[in-house]
Amino acid sequence: MGQLEGGIHLVEDVADVAGVQPAQTLKLAVVTQTTLSVDDAADIAAAIKARFPNARQPKQQDICYATQNRQDAVKIMSSQVDVVIVVGSENSSNSNRLREVAERFGVPAHLVDGADNIDPSWVQGRQRIGVTAGASAPEVLVDAVVSRLRELGAGSVRPLTGVQENVVFPLPKGLGKVAA
Repeated sequence: MGQLEGGIHLVEDVADVAGVQPAQTLKLAVVTQTTLSVDDAADIAAAIKARFPNARQPKQQDICYATQNRQDAVKIMSSQVDVVIVVGSENSSNSNRLREVAERFGVPAHLVDGADNIDPSWVQGRQRIGVTAGASAPEVLVDAVVSRLRELGAGSVRPLTGVQENVVFPLPKGLGKVAA
């Protein structure tokens, strides 16, 4: 936003769309943060399209595949669990979206940086506890959270089947030689 003064409008939710006052409305384009909630992004995009029919919209593929996969998994998991623990940082957009998705489905959800942040009262008396993680959360943190849940009485762990993430990103040109 700092690169184009006055030409970019930040819209964080559907209500913000009503306040946008562009200098012109014939040549508008919309971009999204790649870690937004897919559902929120779709709602905001629909509101923009309704208000500005000529606005060019991004493709759904602009939402990070890992973010999309995890949000879809939380939607499925939410109907099967009593509480959700999301492993991720408070400043992680995609981790916060995972917590919000679970809550939107009526399931209490808590965001933790690691196993030490779990409040035992969150899981006390709960039969089924869902665990998910933000796209950048290291597996070692997830494993530690599962271990902590076992210490608190969790009996078994059952992974949900879902989309296998096997995308490999090549190093940028020139960096491969440095890494080697």
